[in-house]
Amino acid sequence: MNENNEFNYTYSAEQREEIKRIREKYEPKKNEDDTMEKLRRLDAGATRGATVISLIIGIAGTLLLGVGMCCTMVWTDLFILGIVIGVIGIAGVIAAYPIYSKIAKKQREKIAPEIIRLTEELMG
Repeated sequence: MNENNEFNYTYSAEQREEIKRIREKYEPKKNEDDTMEKLRRLDAGATRGATVISLIIGIAGTLLLGVGMCCTMVWTDLFILGIVIGVIGIAGVIAAYPIYSKIAKKQREKIAPEIIRLTEELMG
């Protein structure tokens, strides 16, 4: 305490950084930051749908392949059916990546004008 009954405290560098991080959460964002965040969201969203669909197809194909293997090895009276189911599963697994590529390409083409506009805005 000093003579005016005021208490002064000096924070360490580590505490100052933590204070700065907390304060940044509550300060209003600048326009450039909003544009960059929008650009990041658009870029991440370009492949999100394609990823979900290809994962569903790949997992379903893997499960079908497993069922086909069970039919051929465990339930031997379903051997032919097991081969058919297994081949369908293999086709699903093989098709997952080309489907991902096709959907991602279409989505990128769809958002390309907005991405280009935002990058030009940020670059000046």
